[in-house]
Amino acid sequence: MKGIRQGKRLIAIVLIIALGWSNVVMSKYTVSAKTDTSLDEYKALLSGISMDGLDYHEYLSLYDEAKKPDAEYVIEAKDYVRTEDMEVKEYVDYEGMEGTSVYTDEQGLIEYEVTIKEEGFYDISLLYYPVEGKSASIQRGFFIDGVLPYEQLSMIEFSRIWVNAVDEWQTDKNGNDLKPKQVEAPEWITSYLYDSEGYETRRLSVYFTAGTHTITIYSRREPMLLRKIILNNTDDVKKYSEVKAALDAKGAKDTTDQLITIHAEEADRKSSQMLYPSQDKSSPAVYPYSAKLLKNNTIGSNSNWRIVGQWLEWDFEVEETGYYYITMHARQNFVRGIYTSRKITIDGQVPFEEMSDYGFRYENDWHMKTLKSEEGEEYRFYLEAGKHTLRMEVVLGEFSDIISDVQDAVRDLNNIYSKVIRITGVEPDKYRDYNLERSLPGLADELKVVRDNLENAIERLSKVAGKGSNREAVLTAMVQTSDELIADVERFTKQLAGFKMDVSAVGTWVTQALEQPLALDTIYIHSPNTDVPKMNDSLLDRFVHMVKSLFYSFVIDYNTVATETEGEESKEITVWIGTGRDQANVLRALANESFTPETNIGVKIQLVDMNTLLQATLSGQGPDVAVQVTNITYQNNVAVQVANDLPMNYGLRDAVVDLTEFEDLPEVKKLFRESAMVPYEFDGHTFALPETESFPMMFYRKDILSELGIKVPTTWDEMKVALSVLFKNQMDLGMLPTNDQVFTMLLYQNGGTYYNEDATKSALDSDVAIRTFKEYCEYYTDYRLEREVAVDQRLRNAESPIIIADYTLYNQLQVSAPDIKGLWGFSMVPGTVKEDGTVDHSVSSTGTATVMMSQTDQKEAAWEFMKWWVSTETQTQYGREMEALMGAAARYPTANIEAFNNLPWPSDDYQALQEQIKWVKGIPQVPGGYYSWRNVNNAFYKVVVAEDKNKMQPREALTDYVRYINEEITFKREEFGLPTAEEASSGSQKN
Repeated sequence: MKGIRQGKRLIAIVLIIALGWSNVVMSKYTVSAKTDTSLDEYKALLSGISMDGLDYHEYLSLYDEAKKPDAEYVIEAKDYVRTEDMEVKEYVDYEGMEGTSVYTDEQGLIEYEVTIKEEGFYDISLLYYPVEGKSASIQRGFFIDGVLPYEQLSMIEFSRIWVNAVDEWQTDKNGNDLKPKQVEAPEWITSYLYDSEGYETRRLSVYFTAGTHTITIYSRREPMLLRKIILNNTDDVKKYSEVKAALDAKGAKDTTDQLITIHAEEADRKSSQMLYPSQDKSSPAVYPYSAKLLKNNTIGSNSNWRIVGQWLEWDFEVEETGYYYITMHARQNFVRGIYTSRKITIDGQVPFEEMSDYGFRYENDWHMKTLKSEEGEEYRFYLEAGKHTLRMEVVLGEFSDIISDVQDAVRDLNNIYSKVIRITGVEPDKYRDYNLERSLPGLADELKVVRDNLENAIERLSKVAGKGSNREAVLTAMVQTSDELIADVERFTKQLAGFKMDVSAVGTWVTQALEQPLALDTIYIHSPNTDVPKMNDSLLDRFVHMVKSLFYSFVIDYNTVATETEGEESKEITVWIGTGRDQANVLRALANESFTPETNIGVKIQLVDMNTLLQATLSGQGPDVAVQVTNITYQNNVAVQVANDLPMNYGLRDAVVDLTEFEDLPEVKKLFRESAMVPYEFDGHTFALPETESFPMMFYRKDILSELGIKVPTTWDEMKVALSVLFKNQMDLGMLPTNDQVFTMLLYQNGGTYYNEDATKSALDSDVAIRTFKEYCEYYTDYRLEREVAVDQRLRNAESPIIIADYTLYNQLQVSAPDIKGLWGFSMVPGTVKEDGTVDHSVSSTGTATVMMSQTDQKEAAWEFMKWWVSTETQTQYGREMEALMGAAARYPTANIEAFNNLPWPSDDYQALQEQIKWVKGIPQVPGGYYSWRNVNNAFYKVVVAEDKNKMQPREALTDYVRYINEEITFKREEFGLPTAEEASSGSQKN
């Protein structure tokens, strides 16, 4: 049971039966396969899966789980019966695999038929080859007879295989180990279907009746080469005691005096390129150890090897057949209150049930851990003499059901919150009686269901993690709040803000609980009579380590990372970066791999505060090149990029080099969209090259819009109709006026511009601009949209079921909002209907840039670096490396067109982005242009925020402040020796 959602799912089951699904998968009789479901119908099914679909447990309850026939059906990949919108190619005997394999593209569908003789549950597995794609895991959806049996089949992930590019670590010129590049090493893989979110740890099965059925594979991301689809059943894994007893009966004995040492950081294969070796300087116990240098001595941490489904493999060889212990030098000091889990397999098989989800409890320091039972019995692993492979895979283990139930509780609580605010609004009048008990009958009962589910989760959490776990605190607080509201639902008006905070805290709990970090130093496979080496972790060892670390912190600059060059002809340039050490390390690694070897130009990368860039340059202390340059301000403690004007402002002051002096600039500019170059070009000069470019998209809650009967708006007229429905339900549109993108979006869609043709004065006093400004202000006066509250949180709790925000919010929602996964989508922003009936969806873009500082005495070397940095290959690799290192939230919004196309977006989401990209326009920068947005903002506040006595009408306010914009533009043009608007006008008249 899943709380309030159970009612919806019961209705779904009834509808499924009424629509005839019972004749497909529930009937006792032979049926005909359904093959006419279209691609668009499948897309529609996927768009609604999380609103009322069945989950796996509910699906299993419809059948006899014991019915698992001892039969196997093998479907040849070449025997497909239908494809749609998919590129399909056939290969014979590909990479040593006999027979015909089929290439399936990253979009579209391919369909197969299978005739089942004996009905029952069957596991489904694929024999596939991960052909080259965009370096992300492969995603597919599976439909049976045109129907999605349960939610988990909507997205199944198939991993790629990654290895270190080098066998021995390379070092920089300071002696620090470089993180090895990760490269793909594809091979044929047989993989069963598993829940990609990790809530269900068993293989996913499907119930087939006797007869012919269709299996439709829907591509969501990345291509794959398919060889076979296999339907079968395998024996359940037995408990350790049973396995051990059976082996003992066959004469298995302990081995003696055997010790195999595996350095964990040297993993032979990995499921993700983010599984780098880690550099641990925190303890003298790790090997290899150095208090001075950064050594690749461990693998796994709080930043990688924590996501469900990620695995590492190590090859090893034993000389003697018999029993072995497995001991690991490990550290799990990342998650208090619960343990993190790993599925441990040997040669592709779980040796016994206890290894399906082995737990690593919290320990503050590195420690030796011999795998053993909760009662303390050390597990004996039987190994035949010869080569073996050990795999450790991230799983949720015993916490999977708990986390799943808490996530369902968060959804139910958000639904309750949504219902309440439709009556009270987000800020209810505490002196008004809303009579919630009458307006929302059954509200207390809904809260009771959620409260009981949370209490049950707390009880199970106590059994698994131990009583008094600090993981209980958030859930307990939510239960207490629920108890108070159950006793008197009218208290909602006074406790609404607190209720919202508690729900948000539980949502954060889910996000954190889904992460299962673990760090490994060494793995020992050893005989029971053989001790593992002793760690260097005595009190004296730790004291000496602390003294050394303190000393080296004064003499070594860890914020400077440098590449190594060879020969007398070598050069070195200094590059400043201000975003973070991870970014600097990735840039340094890429320069080491390709730039320096190809050009023999060394690169010294320094982490700095970019606010000092101009001052340092003017004093002669600046870099040759600065990367990721932007103009950042802070609003509500959140960094907001407000303009791309720094390169132009620096260029007019001769602080950066005009790149037009390089003959091959026109070829380099072809790497970017015209919109990306606009902010960095002025009067025939080019002062920067774009690195990133981002723009607004419209995000929406599919479940809320469906419930309210609102279609996703495609125009602003439709948006206003949707707003009227939202307002009736105390909801609104999330669209923050935090920078110029919202106003500019409306301005461009109405045919307006910021400046006149020769960029000598503002065009914001035109009729078009004034009408646009009036419309812009009305969204915050007439419609009373929020101006400061974080829109992502409002989307999450359904206060704003539609929001317009930078498309990079997509990455944040994917990672930090698991409770609404599958419930939201995104598309182009609403457009303005033109006189000819066409719709204009124009948006403006913003981004970061790279500049060459004018003080450099190595222009050619600096230019070579800039061209290399913005190239397709480097930008693609940098984006992949950052995502590998920091996860999907760090997906890089590169401005390079081809590199953007190489990012691992799901195909449907990629198509939505491509549609919006067609309408992206840049915001030109002019001398004094920084006054434009500043004064548009001032005018906005005079209309929207000012007290009544100081309020102004939109036309009056904007016209008044445009005067200040023009005065500043004139002043700056005079300062830089450029013709003013009057001079340009008089010159034009003379001509």
